[in-house]
Formats: sequence, C-alpha cells, structure tokens
Amino acid sequence: MTYDTVVFDNDGVLVGRTHFEVLREATAETFTQFGVSDPDPDHVEDMTIGATPAQVATVSDVYDFDPETFWRARDSTVSGAQQEEARAGRKAPYDDVQTVADLDVSTGIVSSNQQETVDFLLDHFEISELFDTAYGREATIESLRLRKPNSHYLEQALSDLDADSALYVGDNESDVRAAENAGIDSAFIRRPHRTNWDLNVWPTWDIDSLDDLHAICSA
Repeated sequence: MTYDTVVFDNDGVLVGRTHFEVLREATAETFTQFGVSDPDPDHVEDMTIGATPAQVATVSDVYDFDPETFWRARDSTVSGAQQEEARAGRKAPYDDVQTVADLDVSTGIVSSNQQETVDFLLDHFEISELFDTAYGREATIESLRLRKPNSHYLEQALSDLDADSALYVGDNESDVRAAENAGIDSAFIRRPHRTNWDLNVWPTWDIDSLDDLHAICSA
C-alpha cells in the first residue's frame, strides 16, 4: 500500500506526553479560580482526562458553575500548564520527529488536546513547517463529543490535505478506532510508554519509530 498522506496524533507520537499529575494540578487550579478550594477528588479526576459532556454538566451543577465558562477555563489552564512543561524542557519532541520532513507525502496532525496547545507546541519547537495542517479541540464542551475515536477532526484534516490514500499514526486505541471510522489505515507506534501494551484493536501497522514510515509509505 502506498500512501499519499500521513496524519499524526501529537502527544505520545510527535512530542512526549504530559505527566498526569501536572494535568490534575492544573484542573484543581481551575476549581480554585471558581472559588472552590477543596473540590471532591473524584470530580477533579473526572475533569482531568476523558471528561464527557455529562460529567461536565454534573460537576457544574454540584458547584453551581456555568458549564461552558468552567470548561473553557479548565482547557485554558490545562493548556497553560502544558506550555510551561514545554518551556521547562519536561515536554519535548521525540528524536525521530525530523524524519517527517523526508516523507514524500502530505502531512497533518489531529490531536484530542486543545488547539491552543497544539499550536503552541508547533511554534515553540519550530516544527510547524513539517505539517500541512493541524487540528486540536476547540475549548468547548461540544468538542468532547468530537474527539477520537470520533473521526470528525481526522476527516477535516484529510479534506484539507485532499487525501486519496491516508495513514493515521497514533499511540492509543482510540487513534486506531478513529482511523477505522474515517475509513483509512492506521499505525500504532510503540513509544516507551507503549512498548508492552496489549492492544484490543488491530492497526494496519505496528511500528517502533517514525523512521519505519519511510518503508511503509514506499511499499
């Protein structure tokens, strides 16, 4: 299979992931911004990763928050924490990212992280020229319904790139499912945090490095 387009997840694929505790502390800080200094730890946990619109509604009801205002503040605070991790050198690109420049394909990014975060990382690490388009989530509750495995943002990227035969590279099962939902192939990359990960999905390719894409894209 020869591909004319490769789209990448961001965190855990192009750049290192942010430590969970950093995200959790930023989420807790959001509650503080709204006058809640001692929120239920379960509520903080729910809002840190994988929050659903229903969970945002529940938490907002408990503390009498406006849901959209609270979530927008949460996304902004969590994005700011990730930007600080990048500035401090604790969140950085993987060593093989520059190999993307040598791929003779159109390239893009589709992340479930905030658009603000994706844009910052591309600019901060000076790698934006490697990609023809890049999508993250808007800071809205609705965006939670559209993140992977929903193929919404992936399909937008494929449309931007006028893709005919595309591959999506990710490090989560939701990435593989998003590719399936978009009707394209997938590659699961075994970064250090995924070396021995047992998958419950079947990616088209199982790779150890972005360098492996050279052989795949010319096969």
